[in-house]
Amino acid sequence: MELFGITGTEYIGYLASLMVLISFTMKDVKKLRLVNMTGCILFIIYGFLMPTLRIGLPIIIANLAIFSVNLFYLTKSRH
Repeated sequence: MELFGITGTEYIGYLASLMVLISFTMKDVKKLRLVNMTGCILFIIYGFLMPTLRIGLPIIIANLAIFSVNLFYLTKSRH
């Protein structure tokens, strides 16, 4: 699927980047982490949609790690 010469995979990558950027504008840490986690999930999907896993794997690993750190601190703050 292409729209304006941009593939669906590229749109997911742009949306993921936008979510991460928006997370840096948040003052509330909980919201920041939730928005950033959404960006991470989109980047993980983007990584799996890359032409080869060799290209996507670093994106997947980095964003799984960032997602895990966010999740850890979100659950830690509840206790």
